Amino acid sequence: MIPATFDYVEAESADAALAALAQHGDEAKLMAGGHSLIPLMRFRLATPGVIVDIGRLSDLSYINDGGDHIAIGALTRHMAVETSDLLTTEVPLLAHVASQVGDPSVRHRGTIGGSIAHGDPASDLPAALLALQGSVVVKGPGGERVIPAGELFTGFLETAVGPDEMITEVRVPKVPGAGWSYQKFNRRAQDWAIVGCAAVANGSTTVSLVNMGPTPILASAVNDALASGADVDAASAVAAQGTEPPEDLNGDVEYRTALAQVLVKRALTEASGG
Repeated sequence: MIPATFDYVEAESADAALAALAQHGDEAKLMAGGHSLIPLMRFRLATPGVIVDIGRLSDLSYINDGGDHIAIGALTRHMAVETSDLLTTEVPLLAHVASQVGDPSVRHRGTIGGSIAHGDPASDLPAALLALQGSVVVKGPGGERVIPAGELFTGFLETAVGPDEMITEVRVPKVPGAGWSYQKFNRRAQDWAIVGCAAVANGSTTVSLVNMGPTPILASAVNDALASGADVDAASAVAAQGTEPPEDLNGDVEYRTALAQVLVKRALTEASGG
């Protein structure tokens, strides 16, 4: 289908982008790589009156050592995350998950901030951010604020980022030497996950789920079970507890429930070195 008509603004800075959002209100949408927004526009599931293009803001593309964390500019391409020596050493889960996003053409164009801001429950990177207990830096008219990943995703394709704000940075704690795993089940390599699972074992273990609810979610029942001393079998058995898996052509609730149990078991086994 053909998108509805819209005006186009190319922002020359983050402040210019925020000014455009303030000027046009709910009619304006930010676009970085465009891989999340453009498909919605083609099906007219999104009909913004103004597109604010921030894809050329080079000052928001970086991967820096922040001491106890790694700071990643929101416009950093997936390929840069995938191939970063710093991330491969300090946060290997994130580098690996970036390599699982779409195909090479998507990874060369799509951005980590755009993927997380879109908040798609079937997306890879939001689940990694949750498992790593990371956060995002958001800038708006009132200045900057930091939103923990656990508070970021509020509804289907909805986040706690305000309509006049933009994500400027993604922060993930350093976890060198930690056990980790990312399990993704899909029909083709470049497809969205039918179900996915990220796990980080760094003293305690945190597990998140992909496409098991209206938002990217923590596997709370699994995390609680592990904290109570449950073994891998017992913890994975409750993988779908408290979730709301969708039902579509790729699988019904029962199918996704079974997949979640299998993938969580694989992830916990790998993350624990088993």
